Amino acid sequence: MAKILTAYFSASGVTAKAAKALASAAGADLYEIKPAVPYTQADLNWNDKKSRSSVEMSDASSRPAITGQVDGMESYDLVFLGFPIWWYVAPTIINTFLETYDFSGKTIILFATSGGSGFGRTAERLKSSVSATAVIKEGRLLNGRLDEQEIKTWIDTLE
Repeated sequence: MAKILTAYFSASGVTAKAAKALASAAGADLYEIKPAVPYTQADLNWNDKKSRSSVEMSDASSRPAITGQVDGMESYDLVFLGFPIWWYVAPTIINTFLETYDFSGKTIILFATSGGSGFGRTAERLKSSVSATAVIKEGRLLNGRLDEQEIKTWIDTLE
């Protein structure tokens, strides 16, 4: 049986809730991707072109520092990777996470939360942050009420 990790970045708690529900439904270990410098409400103000998130998202090479590490990353076969959608893609801290570990031969299934947009070109844009033998798949948005049985049914369709 595959060893599964659910890793997530959550700026406001919404993605954390989805990640915990997914980890429970999948029988996965849970890991929070934490920025070395936590985001404030002002940092997340997408209406302010000078806010931290706006500056990071306008620079494709931005790699916000993270703190902590996944113990035993090499033992995981499948990684559910979650984040809020920012500017129609994953926040650049997700690139930082992907570039921190060797995902060779692993499958990464994305999940996200969003106030209105879908994945856009997220999976395509993240591929450059992992080895050529890693597989990144667009998963689904996990917004609103999260029913564990519905999540389990979705997971079953992935196999």
